[in-house]
Amino acid sequence: MSTHSSIAQLIADQPTGTTVHVAGWVRTFRNNQFIALSDGSCQKTLQVVVDRDNLSEDVLKRITTGAAVTASGELIESQGRGQTIELKATEVEVVGDSNPEKYLLQPKKHSMEFMREVAHLRPRTNTFGAVLRIRHGVSMAIHQFFDERGFFYLHSPIITASDAEGAGETFQVTTLPLNDVPKTDDGEVDFKEDFFGKATNLTVSGQLEGELGALALSKIYTFGPTFRAENSNTTRHLAEFWMIEPEIAFADLKDDMDLAEDMLKYVVKYVMDRFPDELEFLEKRLLDEEKNKPVNKRSPMPLREKMAFILANDFQRLTYTEAIDILRNSKPNKKKKFQFPIDAWGADLQSEHERYLVEKHFKKPVILTDYPAEIKAFYMRMNDDGKTVAAMDILFPGIGEIVGGSQREERLDILLDRMKAFDIHPEEMEWFLDTRRYGSCKHAGFGLGFERLVLFVTGMQNIRDVIPFPRYPGSAEF
Repeated sequence: MSTHSSIAQLIADQPTGTTVHVAGWVRTFRNNQFIALSDGSCQKTLQVVVDRDNLSEDVLKRITTGAAVTASGELIESQGRGQTIELKATEVEVVGDSNPEKYLLQPKKHSMEFMREVAHLRPRTNTFGAVLRIRHGVSMAIHQFFDERGFFYLHSPIITASDAEGAGETFQVTTLPLNDVPKTDDGEVDFKEDFFGKATNLTVSGQLEGELGALALSKIYTFGPTFRAENSNTTRHLAEFWMIEPEIAFADLKDDMDLAEDMLKYVVKYVMDRFPDELEFLEKRLLDEEKNKPVNKRSPMPLREKMAFILANDFQRLTYTEAIDILRNSKPNKKKKFQFPIDAWGADLQSEHERYLVEKHFKKPVILTDYPAEIKAFYMRMNDDGKTVAAMDILFPGIGEIVGGSQREERLDILLDRMKAFDIHPEEMEWFLDTRRYGSCKHAGFGLGFERLVLFVTGMQNIRDVIPFPRYPGSAEF
């Protein structure tokens, strides 16, 4: 075990007058005397004051931005501004050199586009260090939330033969030789020759398997990577992303909404309590970044105020039908300000509509329920009106939809009708249908796009900047 103290621990404990050992990477080295040292454990750096008389010229030259160093000495109260403590070093050793002329992260402002090109180094910056620590915190909060409520963590498969969403935008998994693919007599690919004996793909959701777990363990959640081969280059889409998908047996749509609202508030409070320095830094960064943007393109409120807004308000609940009436009669719709005008019931709501409801009309988070059956997935429970399903979406400021869920269709005959309408062959999903044949009960669940939640609590503007190594069309580096 290392004898080095983390910078986070030293700042928290402030054991001045003691000898400490630290290790990290040089952010800056001023006047051949002051090292700003970061070890990634917190937002702040530790000032290491070098005694130049004790170090050779060779060592001083090697203390450059990006270099890995260790230092020992007495921790003292700082005489300078910007920090409460500093390390008066008696020993400094450069354990990993960094070429100051070639180092890609020079101490200056870099664009987000450039940072994506150097994603292997960007965790060393203030911005991405803050994002990744908060990402860790959101993960821990989610696990803690479900564990405290008696949920079991279920590992759903990454390789599957089903497409839960029915969208067909999947990454195929195969061991067949692509330069000599075996064919059947009628010229189709012979998947019987493949590793699994059938066509398989990377999962787009752990939900269907999650239902199997819930109908035995009562309360489960999945939390894992999911994949979608959607050729999209928007700021809200990734090809590889993480999903949290709880499923609860003997539960209806109201139970589902209550669980989702409680979870989101729990996570937001956890991040606000644990990462104040990161949030302060990211809020200032966002305000600086948006100064030159038109007012209508800026975030609806500062980062920490936006998070407090989630905690302070009960989420507004209304039906899709009620939302359509509000949107149809809204000023932006009447004045044709919406990019996608709302003309009639049945329209698929876009982000601009969702944000209008949250940011302008209700001025609070919104849960929309009871969507038209035609625009929702086959597994959602049909309502008694025969037109809508017991679905719900949670809408957040600045993001739009952040959670999508539903009560699941537990009635075998109606589920079979829905599968037929979606051209899903029952014989391919007998395992799923068995849960409706043997001990079926009402149950519900939802999916939360993990990166969208991290996007919300960090104030970042592009989803590619809240995952360590983003995957999107044309990019699978690192």
